Amino acid sequence: MADNPQSASTGATAEPLEAANEKGAVPAQYDPDTINRNLEAKIKNPLEGISYDKLMSDVAVFVQEKDLREHEPLFRKGALIAQNPDGFGEITRSETLTDEEKETLRLEKEHRWRMPMKLILTIATCSIGAAVQGWDQTGVNGANIFLPRYYGIDGDSVRDTFILGILNAGPYLGSAFCGCWLADPLNYYFGRRGVIWFSAHFCIWPLIGSAFAQTWGQQLACRLLMGIGMGVKAATVPIYAAENSPASVRGALVMSWQMWTAFGIMLGTAVNLGLYNVQHNWRLMLGAPFLPAVPLLILIYFCPESPRWYMKKNRYADAWGSMVQLRHHPIQVARDMYAIHSQLVIEHELLSQNNYVTRFVQLFTIPRVRRANLAAFTVMIAQQMCGINIIAFYSTTIFREAGQSEYQALLGSFGFGLVNWLFAFPAFWTIDTFGRRSLLLFTFPQMTWTLLAAGCLTLLDQETYGITRTALVTLFVYLFAAFYSPGEGPVPFTYSAEVYPLSHREVGMGFAVATCLFWAAILGMTFPFILRRLGTVGAFGLYAGFNFLALIMIFFCVPETKQRTLEELDYVFAVPTSRFARYQLTKALPWFFKRWVLFQRDAELEPLYTLNPPAAAAAAPAQQQQAAAPGGGAGGGSGDSEASYSERTGVETPAAENKTAGVEVEVEDRPQD
Repeated sequence: MADNPQSASTGATAEPLEAANEKGAVPAQYDPDTINRNLEAKIKNPLEGISYDKLMSDVAVFVQEKDLREHEPLFRKGALIAQNPDGFGEITRSETLTDEEKETLRLEKEHRWRMPMKLILTIATCSIGAAVQGWDQTGVNGANIFLPRYYGIDGDSVRDTFILGILNAGPYLGSAFCGCWLADPLNYYFGRRGVIWFSAHFCIWPLIGSAFAQTWGQQLACRLLMGIGMGVKAATVPIYAAENSPASVRGALVMSWQMWTAFGIMLGTAVNLGLYNVQHNWRLMLGAPFLPAVPLLILIYFCPESPRWYMKKNRYADAWGSMVQLRHHPIQVARDMYAIHSQLVIEHELLSQNNYVTRFVQLFTIPRVRRANLAAFTVMIAQQMCGINIIAFYSTTIFREAGQSEYQALLGSFGFGLVNWLFAFPAFWTIDTFGRRSLLLFTFPQMTWTLLAAGCLTLLDQETYGITRTALVTLFVYLFAAFYSPGEGPVPFTYSAEVYPLSHREVGMGFAVATCLFWAAILGMTFPFILRRLGTVGAFGLYAGFNFLALIMIFFCVPETKQRTLEELDYVFAVPTSRFARYQLTKALPWFFKRWVLFQRDAELEPLYTLNPPAAAAAAPAQQQQAAAPGGGAGGGSGDSEASYSERTGVETPAAENKTAGVEVEVEDRPQD
């Protein structure tokens, strides 16, 4: 089951960092400690500081070893663009870009949503997979008011309540204890597409079986099997979408998972409502979600495999063929592939081990991976703490408890599903502009008060305020869903799919999704007890408190990732958690109070991260490079000036450091030589 991480490096077997550096596989100025301990919070380009001659030599070795010789002229250009993405118009010599190539790169920035058809097909297929996930969750929502009578578990005893809870939680137990953990080995052997095809089968046959189950035990077995498919799919589809998407719109494309999951939830509630007067309605409610899994099974054959997965397996020629289908022009392919390759080499040297167990252990032991894991864990568990799934699982039951008829309760659930889906659309624009973290920090306080209000309104007397009480409870439940959908709805799976390094992406995403679905299972099993012991107001009040706790966890543990390449995130998560939390407490929180409480419009927030400027030496003429060398140029002598040092290496001196983006770096936080 061992990965061959060296596929992202330069040979067939692992080699020391120094040897790889001599061959040009690792940037010359690379410090092995940087990726785990980024005290200065700088976002660095892995190609930063490499001279033109060295970079071109590296490219020659790269195309020779990866069997890409026919594309060498493109990779020479692509490497220079990857080194300085905004300076593509300044590239000279034989690598000068054509007008067509310049126009392609310009349009990429100005028209982010112009995507190749194969990328559109890939995202559409992933969206169908998400719709399957959502519909799978809500089939039982409507069936909850019918199947207990059939299975003889409609009493108030602990046994009956527990069985009903475990039937609801069955898919999440199957996901958390089996499906999510199969994602890593299955991805290793079969790739992203193969895993999605595998998961689709588990979203067809168990669903059909659940429609014919005669006992609650048979129903539970079918739902556990369905959970295996849900877990594998949930741990793979967001990764597949993230790896195929350009950084500028990655958040929006990956969040389509949540938007179409919300669509699946809405579709499920609509079908439940439509089946109300049909004989054996609850069986059809449980079986109908198999329908969208059929096109998923078919369409995944027509999608390209993830180029990053091919590169991880040392199949660079296949990666080229896949990436060409996902980008408009070969110059973009060469740029992206060389940028990915340069980071994979570093990840291999620092992070990769050769078996599943060590990769899992490293989720908690390697600092860079541990921080990403903590952030992913936080946003995932917050999705359950916020209480959305008490509505998704039990909205029909909750509306019945609020005094509505069975049909009105199903109608109320449909309204919840519709609101949940429609309000996911704003996230398409906000997730890559306002950012993942900002959306969470804005929406969680709103979810807290709306959930608390919905619970408190159930205290109104049903006989006196009947229609008013029902309308107000329903309104605040819908408001809760409206705030959830553009925030905690799309962020967790988008965020978790992008924060792990490629070497740990499958096992990391498996852990994150298992966390989410395990606590969904706990919620599904415990909520019937909570509802019967605390009532609707107590249950809603409890989860309102969890919302506030989740807000605090996000504030201190979740860095922003918007519009960063998957490779740049290595530097974001190399910043120690203690430094990140201290910045939030001492800088961000006081700024927020001044700006939004005291309304001080001139209040400014110091940025935590600074982006190192690209190395000027990369595209400069050889004479300028020589002038920047030690002892070269008019200055002569043995010492480097501050300017020549920065130009030559692309690494700022401490003196220049304090001028970057107005950030003052504390002296005690600098790593010692």
